[in-house]
Amino acid sequence: MENYNEYHLDPKQFPFLKSFQDNWLEIKDEFTSFTDNTSEQELKFTYDVMGPKSQTIKTKGNGKYSAFGILFQGMFIEEYLKFHQIQYPDYELNDVLEKVLILRDKYFPSLAEAIKKINSSNDDILRNVYFGIFHPGLDIKLHVNYNHHTNRGYLGLIVPEGDVAMKICHDQLYWQEGKFMILDHSYPHCPHNYTNYDRVVLVVDFFKPDRPREEVVKFEQEQVRQRMEDNPYSLGVFGKSDRVKTEDFIKYGLAHQLEWDKALDK
Repeated sequence: MENYNEYHLDPKQFPFLKSFQDNWLEIKDEFTSFTDNTSEQELKFTYDVMGPKSQTIKTKGNGKYSAFGILFQGMFIEEYLKFHQIQYPDYELNDVLEKVLILRDKYFPSLAEAIKKINSSNDDILRNVYFGIFHPGLDIKLHVNYNHHTNRGYLGLIVPEGDVAMKICHDQLYWQEGKFMILDHSYPHCPHNYTNYDRVVLVVDFFKPDRPREEVVKFEQEQVRQRMEDNPYSLGVFGKSDRVKTEDFIKYGLAHQLEWDKALDK
């Protein structure tokens, strides 16, 4: 029996997510088909262009995090890149727009259709949908995502056995394949993967249904404007505000992370 609270939420509160969960194997197959059948050059392009980048969230050691997706701030990836006119040093924008649309249509038709269906009947409640990969040895420092207008759902797709978990406040939570973990990421958290295998989830950010829609839309617009000015490659997902206060490290018993975080800054 799961214990839920203000930052670890019951997925049953959000019935619009059920179509993702009911079709999780199909979503997993689309991910594995893509990663198994694309060239190294195509994979590099995908992570370079279709994945949100953070300039503030740090990892310990050599463990890496990577991500790529097809929906950002309620727009499909090709629409988002065109709207913000994001310029990449290694790619021409027109080529980028054509390529990401081809990749989305070829490899992720079921995921795209699920997003369209949910958003059309729920007033565009889905904001970001992307694959998040924790590579072996990943240890991310304590941080917050200053997204008071959204919750974040993780649908487990590939979850190895062992110590791969999310520490949030005083809890340590574990992903499960085929199930959602729903968190309020405005609370301090730090995930890790101490196994020898990749952990893959579908990350789904969505507006908090109990907040007035006009209010959350206004907040998102201002936040994305600021984040894109600071770092256009964040795709509006991460920002400079994704930091915790020193007292949070102490409050949640993670003072050791503060020490190695300081060491990384030297």
